[in-house]
Amino acid sequence: MKKLMVACLLAAAPFAWSADVKPAAGAAPFAVTGEVLEVQNVEMYTYLRLRTAQGETWAAVPTAKVNKGARVTVENAMVMNNFQSKALKKTFDTVVFGTLGNGKSAAAPGAVAQGPAGPHAMPPKAAEPDAKVPKATGPNARTVAEIAARPADLKDKPVLVRGKVVKFNGGIMGKNWIHLRDGSGSAKDNTNDVLVTTKDQVQVGDIVTAKGVVRVDKDFGSGYTYKVLVEEATLQK
Repeated sequence: MKKLMVACLLAAAPFAWSADVKPAAGAAPFAVTGEVLEVQNVEMYTYLRLRTAQGETWAAVPTAKVNKGARVTVENAMVMNNFQSKALKKTFDTVVFGTLGNGKSAAAPGAVAQGPAGPHAMPPKAAEPDAKVPKATGPNARTVAEIAARPADLKDKPVLVRGKVVKFNGGIMGKNWIHLRDGSGSAKDNTNDVLVTTKDQVQVGDIVTAKGVVRVDKDFGSGYTYKVLVEEATLQK
């Protein structure tokens, strides 16, 4: 398989990445168009072998009905190298994750995509410096960095964290997935961003206080494995 030598960041899903599966740093999300040569369906995802202008590549999108021979475009695309699919029991030299170009919202394709998790969460790249948001007050109050840097100490414990919503993905696996930043931590070790799941609705740019429970090494199946996240959160603006 000819590798697509394109780098990108997490685009449209609650991914997290495992220690041995990491996206390359660099360019913005892109799109891949090609003819479908092979289709493999697993729980929640459809894997497609595509013939593109640059050669053959595998792509993964949220479950969709796709016929062999169809011409499709995978949008909001990101590349992962040496990607292990637990569901297929296969390691791909290169696989492109994204959404079909029909407006469907994306879920993070599974890998030990730790990720969009899957699973330690790879936060979205900020277009501007992280906002400085005052730490929440009260019992169990933590900064983003305290949660991201000390997951083992906080495992299964309640926390209160206040931050700016820098990414929102709704209705994936019955939850809304948001990334919070408060100006603490460092992008170099991903301690400046924490993934939160909630039933509440918010928008990118909102300043919210999330009350939830820290989960460590959470495996949702199909490759959704997260090093740390805050679950079952309720949000207050």
